[in-house]
Amino acid sequence: MSTYKIALLLGVGLFLTSACSKDLFITHNGNMPSEERIAQIEPGIDKNTVLQTLGAPSSVVSFDKNTWIYMSADVERVAFFSPKEINRDILTIRFDDEDKVVEITRLDKEDGQEVKISDEKTETFGQQPGFFERFFGGVGQYSPFPGMNQSAL
Repeated sequence: MSTYKIALLLGVGLFLTSACSKDLFITHNGNMPSEERIAQIEPGIDKNTVLQTLGAPSSVVSFDKNTWIYMSADVERVAFFSPKEINRDILTIRFDDEDKVVEITRLDKEDGQEVKISDEKTETFGQQPGFFERFFGGVGQYSPFPGMNQSAL
């Protein structure tokens, strides 16, 4: 291989690596209040005061409406590679039945755990259509006005 070809390959390689390295993006996601505002929250304060001080939470736990979550994350993206989370901050505030702060918890990226997704499936019974239902089940169910009950016509 000639020196010209080697120099050309090295030049193209350097060009490609420098072009791809410019595609680095760090995005900030979430709604984390400032440290000064978080320091104002203490046990015994009511929900309205927390809402006025910290703003709306990022999420409210669906099974327990008395737990508010504020969270933020910094994510690094390089060209077409998978995004990488470089920083995570989570603040949970739990209220009692009188809407007073009971517990304040802070978590970061190191507190996270890897969750393995299960391959198992839950079997459901009674919903297997037979041959005739599968092919002729929709006959006679035409509705010219969707959402209206047929008996109302």
